[in-house]
Amino acid sequence: MARDAQTAMLALHRFGFGSRAGALEAVMSDPRGALLAELERPGAGALAAPQLQASDAELREAFVFRAERQAKDKLARRQGAQPEMASETGGQPTAVPLPRQIFLDEAKARFDAAIGAETGFVERLVWFWSNHFCVSADTSVMAGGYEREAIRPHVLGRFADLLQAAESHPAMLIYLNNAQSIGPDSVAGVNQDKGLNENFAREILELHTLGVRTGYTQQDVTDFAKILTGWTLRPAQADPELGGRFLFAPLRHQPGAATVLGKTYAQEGAEQGRAVLADLARQPATATHIATKLARHFVADDPPTALVDRLARRFRDSDGDLKEVAKALVAAPESWTPVRAKLKRPGEWIVAMLRATGLPGDINRIVGGQTLLGEPLWRPPAPKGFSDDNAAWLGGVAERLDIANAFAQRVGANLDPHEVAERALGPLASAETQRTVATAESRPQALAFVLMAPEFLRR
Repeated sequence: MARDAQTAMLALHRFGFGSRAGALEAVMSDPRGALLAELERPGAGALAAPQLQASDAELREAFVFRAERQAKDKLARRQGAQPEMASETGGQPTAVPLPRQIFLDEAKARFDAAIGAETGFVERLVWFWSNHFCVSADTSVMAGGYEREAIRPHVLGRFADLLQAAESHPAMLIYLNNAQSIGPDSVAGVNQDKGLNENFAREILELHTLGVRTGYTQQDVTDFAKILTGWTLRPAQADPELGGRFLFAPLRHQPGAATVLGKTYAQEGAEQGRAVLADLARQPATATHIATKLARHFVADDPPTALVDRLARRFRDSDGDLKEVAKALVAAPESWTPVRAKLKRPGEWIVAMLRATGLPGDINRIVGGQTLLGEPLWRPPAPKGFSDDNAAWLGGVAERLDIANAFAQRVGANLDPHEVAERALGPLASAETQRTVATAESRPQALAFVLMAPEFLRR
């Protein structure tokens, strides 16, 4: 029984967001089966948030808000009054600005899903793929909507479909500068004397599909960038009905055939780019790149070669079926090593705290905590997303202690730390952790010890 409980608790931490009330009992009889069952649940990955609008509607609303505020401020200056100093990034205005409210509403829906999940395996996959195909809330108000629209519907589907959805979403086209990329020999390129932006093509090859040093050349990047010209979005200021949606602009598209990785693509319009993406999704290098990242995320910084090979083979054999790859991850013996080598990333640790204590959390505190710990929500430091290596997060452990202490002081008096420890760690708690909690001077201090225990910090 103890061994079953230990495996079950390991499953909750390694593949999910940690334990919550009733979670251990629900999965203890068959931890692997519980994870697999979550993959098969109808609607897995979908977000039950009917109050959230489509991302293009959010973009249009944010545009109108900013335009009206700008006009109001200019009018105030003309009349000799002070303009409103509302902040979109969390200051103390009289009312929360609309773009900030959109961000908070999207963030709350995301965290509510993770906190309330039975094991959290599918939500972890959503977070993984959202980081792999990252966009930034600094460049677009659509970051949360992008995750709902491009990532969630395909998180257990085919990689080829996920790739197409992510790369054609306006949030990605804005983030990687393709919305302004123009074919040098296109009508717009000739008339406006403007040209190519290669960022989008380079990041698709290097980060999203093949990986670095996998045989593509600079000429491949340039030709692929030409193929992707014309992929843009309808401007919100010019189209109050459909602004913010994907648009293929023929006058911006580089005419003619182009060659990528030795294959010539002569398709017309947007289908030329879609054909390249379809082939990239099936490249053996893509399978290895994705397998390595999944194994690194869930198991170890330097993942076992056998695990990477197993996942890559399943990716290839299933034509990139991500549910089958997730099943292979659960089935692999290498995934169940008792050595918990991975430090939880800040967002995962915060969700684990709330699940362990049974508290819903305040979304402003949650996103503020993530920012303090170096993982601001939907604001990656670069197109490669946040790092999955432990070294990137070890430096923030001291800040975690500050957050754990503040959290424990705020809520600890009403919680039994021994119950929280049992719920959060159960058989994973070492004798030293149990002694530390037992000898704490107060309930808040004991709770902080639980949340900072090595067994709680790691997965």
